Amino acid sequence: MPRIRVAHSPDPDDAFMFYALAAGKVATDGRTYEHEQADIETLNRRAMAGELEVTATSFHAYAYVHRRYVLLPHGASMGDGYGPRLVAREPAPSDPRAALGERVVAVPGERTTAALVLRLYRPGVRTRVVPFDRIEEAVQRGDADVGVLIHEGQLAYADRGLHLWQDLGAWWAGETGLPLPLGANVVRKDLGAELIAAISRDLRASIVYGLAHRAEALAWAQGYARGMDAARTDAFVAMYVNDLTVDYGTRGRAAVQRLLDMGYDAGLLPARVEAVYADD
Repeated sequence: MPRIRVAHSPDPDDAFMFYALAAGKVATDGRTYEHEQADIETLNRRAMAGELEVTATSFHAYAYVHRRYVLLPHGASMGDGYGPRLVAREPAPSDPRAALGERVVAVPGERTTAALVLRLYRPGVRTRVVPFDRIEEAVQRGDADVGVLIHEGQLAYADRGLHLWQDLGAWWAGETGLPLPLGANVVRKDLGAELIAAISRDLRASIVYGLAHRAEALAWAQGYARGMDAARTDAFVAMYVNDLTVDYGTRGRAAVQRLLDMGYDAGLLPARVEAVYADD
């Protein structure tokens, strides 16, 4: 059996998802997984180069790698009524969307879904790429006027004295009535249908195990929590590891296609892309 490289973000939600696979709690019939961690924008670039057999990627980036990778039907991170948050040093103005026209917004990467949704929310916005875990301090220092926070920053920004301007997931829900698809797990097509199906089963089993053994998986995830206490780690994991993570379902798949269509219609994606899943 080949050794399969699996890459994901060094964050508690991804760690929770992959805990059972990394800790040998899932029977893989001889398949060996090598786990790698990197920030999502790095993983997006590596996916564009086709380096990894299995990797987390932004749904934004999927539009650029869909010819080489197929979506696994498990492991998505979706914000159901919530998502990346726009924060600033000063309280929100009466019309945050209009106010962005005069400001520079720190984003965690050009191919992140956060950057795509920001541009759907405010076309023509000026952005600056900042590593995801440095955005809060960039806003505090004045290197950027506003920041888009992903991962645990969505819960911790008030600790730094920052103010919420807009929850982009809440805006998306108001526009579409759908959850906001943020991150996916993809598998390279050249592995072949049989191995892809086995990888898909293994990933689903890992997620299901974590949800069924929550305390055990949370203890593992806490090692990736970057200063969050256990209660906040639990809350964050609950936001992004849930039924939609086990399987997109009809609603989740509709949300993915809506995001890709809106991105293309707004001139933000290079081509119209139909989402294709490993179980199609």
